[in-house]
Amino acid sequence: MDLEEILRNTRTVAIVGASANPARASHEVWTYLKSASDYELYLVNPTITQVDGTPVYPSLADLPVVPDLVDVFRRREHLASVLDDAVAVGAKVLWLQLGLRDEQVARDGVAAGLQVVMDRCLKVEHARLLS
Repeated sequence: MDLEEILRNTRTVAIVGASANPARASHEVWTYLKSASDYELYLVNPTITQVDGTPVYPSLADLPVVPDLVDVFRRREHLASVLDDAVAVGAKVLWLQLGLRDEQVARDGVAAGLQVVMDRCLKVEHARLLS
């Protein structure tokens, strides 16, 4: 799997586990991608409705588009559910942020046709490969 190719081919990104708290990694990645990329960004979190005026959707199924890449900021026990949702909406890439690894979820994702990236920060990789 070529990370640079994934990032270059991505047009839409859903950030699952979005937060309005600037101290949270999901907020930092979203803020970076807003300014450093041309991606269409969508925030997903069932417990909030907006972040800095940007709408937040309760689930991947509620998005107005199919995301190319689903960037996950959820605890490990929620990864299988996020994978199921990503497959159901037709996403192409499941990206698990730093500290997130689950070999079973990765195998299931690949079996379902997704590319799976684990334990990598989308912000760091974007800056390293595309800046």
